[in-house]
Amino acid sequence: MHIESKKLIVNKSAKEIYNFLTEVKNFKKLMPNGINKFELLNNNEFIFGLNGMPEITLIKRLEIPIEKIVFESSAEKLDFSLEASVKSLDTNKSEIQLKFNGKFNPMMVMMIKGPISKFIENLVINIPKAVQ
Repeated sequence: MHIESKKLIVNKSAKEIYNFLTEVKNFKKLMPNGINKFELLNNNEFIFGLNGMPEITLIKRLEIPIEKIVFESSAEKLDFSLEASVKSLDTNKSEIQLKFNGKFNPMMVMMIKGPISKFIENLVINIPKAVQ
């Protein structure tokens, strides 16, 4: 299953957006309403829970400076990654897009595609408000 958020133009430099997203504690600011839990486990890992979803632990696995950050789920049964791509458009303007890639059986895809799509869109929409 592959889901991409819309590309969002942000009036911040790519470096500012990238630095914000590499700090895993900042993901708490991006979470939608209905968050039940957010806990920073270390500098590369956090756990969160939303209404109606199991708690998920994400681990930062890849950083390509000022371009891409990739997080992966630590749970074997929830095999997915969340990628943040940042593209510089100007000195103080950048484009951000989130991509979700998961390996799920067809039944699971039918159940989670809608909620995951909405979750990814909420995260990306909250970036401009959260980056100060």
